[in-house]
Amino acid sequence: MLNELLDRAIKGDEIAIAKLLTKIEYMTEDGIHALDYLITKSGNSHVIGITGIPGAGKSTLIGGLIQEYVSRGHKVGVIVIDPSSPFTMGSFMGNRIRMQDKTLLKNVFIRSIASRGHLGGISAEALMLTEALDGLGYDRIIIETVGAGQTDTEISESVHTILVLTVPGTGDDIQALKAGIMEIGDIYIVNKADRPDADLTYNYIRFAIESSEMPFRDGWKPIVVKTIATRNEGIKELVDKIEEHREFLIRNELFRKKVLNRRMKILELMARKQLSEIVNKIIKEKDSILLKEPISISLRQIILQVKELLDKKYQNI
Repeated sequence: MLNELLDRAIKGDEIAIAKLLTKIEYMTEDGIHALDYLITKSGNSHVIGITGIPGAGKSTLIGGLIQEYVSRGHKVGVIVIDPSSPFTMGSFMGNRIRMQDKTLLKNVFIRSIASRGHLGGISAEALMLTEALDGLGYDRIIIETVGAGQTDTEISESVHTILVLTVPGTGDDIQALKAGIMEIGDIYIVNKADRPDADLTYNYIRFAIESSEMPFRDGWKPIVVKTIATRNEGIKELVDKIEEHREFLIRNELFRKKVLNRRMKILELMARKQLSEIVNKIIKEKDSILLKEPISISLRQIILQVKELLDKKYQNI
């Protein structure tokens, strides 16, 4: 049954791909077996991360990138991470709705997943789906983060090329001189460049780069590009710059290294998630102690219990 599903997915059956990704996302036994197989075929796709503040136009920009890449003969996978409800962990998946028309294009597959409360802009599930789409032959994969601002920095360890999207008139020009999200980009995009302050924002970011206020990752000097995504202006030039960065990574033997970094990040995020589940379980069991005893005593007990459980769990690794 799994072999048949895998075979259909590899041949491009979108229903089969969707079912397979669901199994992988929820880490079912079949999903783990499928990922184990697909990871042997992955590592070739150029993975592009897009981050930036909400309302900067990430979804519209991705729509333009999809169209341009398809016109160049590429097979495009998109993973959109939508914010989860802090109460139900569910997600509205609004970004998927905004890109609905692009799902009709041949050689395009778009998958939305909830962040499930994960901070940092990326989750283990998103990266596992990246490996799966890579193994299924999607040679350009775009990941859109939650877009929470300066916290979306973990994506820098998980993708090949990072696009940081900003818009004029929101104070983001000042971010060019601050720590966080404005220090991780390979390409900075001033979207909605028809606004009055576009040149000012562009010049702020250029100044930060030229004055070395921003560090150069891997020896690559960041590029600034202007776009008007709603009119599809600047998209072709942006794709040219993304491809230029891809060639830089291959030329400097960094492409494969970033694939290995992605796989290490999956393990790290899964370990963090497991630790969080262990701590929450122990705290639930101990909430009566937390109410009755001094907080320093109860916390010490919890820390010791977590350490004991982890020692037992990982003693054979």
